[in-house]
Amino acid sequence: MNEIIFNRVIMEADYMIKTEKTIHEIAEVFNVSKSTVYKDLQERLPLINKSMYNEVDRILKHHIKIRHLRGGESTKKKYLKLKEITTN
Repeated sequence: MNEIIFNRVIMEADYMIKTEKTIHEIAEVFNVSKSTVYKDLQERLPLINKSMYNEVDRILKHHIKIRHLRGGESTKKKYLKLKEITTN
């Protein structure tokens, strides 16, 4: 594995463990695509560091579990903002 990729995988995993950010947020921070972050954390990380992978996997499963709640909040904010714009 390329040293640059190796270092990126470790940094992404460390960042997720420290902040519990989503894949989308990590992709923005590291300036890579969401699919790259997903591949790094799901396919490459277990080959590099199994204990980090276990922690990241726990966080990802939590994000999946609460995904419907975050989506509902985003939709609510979107429509409240639209309502505010149209009433002014």
